[in-house]
Amino acid sequence: MLRQTLNEALKDAMRAKDQRTVATVRLIIAALKDRDIAARGRGQMDGVDDAEILAMLQTMVKQRRESITMYEQGGRQELAQQEAEEITVIENFLPQQLDEAATREAIAALIAEIGATGVKDMGKVMAELRGRFAGQMDFTKASAIVREKLVS
Repeated sequence: MLRQTLNEALKDAMRAKDQRTVATVRLIIAALKDRDIAARGRGQMDGVDDAEILAMLQTMVKQRRESITMYEQGGRQELAQQEAEEITVIENFLPQQLDEAATREAIAALIAEIGATGVKDMGKVMAELRGRFAGQMDFTKASAIVREKLVS
């Protein structure tokens, strides 16, 4: 479903002559094709699923945020602006992100549901979070919250 959305977005951007969106969606599709090829090597002939696509999109956003920081430190505002525009395009394909309060609530509920009691259960909790909230949560921040809740 997400693949179809990406292809439709590319067509729409081409019709609208929106060069930034065309270039960014082409980057996304190219990265997706790379992941599909890698998945075939692992026996997934249909390619990656939507959850993996969402994880890929989150990674792309994270990479661009890091690039913005570096470009701003280097005084390259035009490149930082370009990265920011790409983030805006990529985020259009991601579901609504959970805020910190909702993230904490979801983590607390999941820990109770799984019955996690200590840091040794952190991997199980994180795996379940990734499965349920792909694309909706910053897992770097979530990891810190899970650790905090499991230690206390």
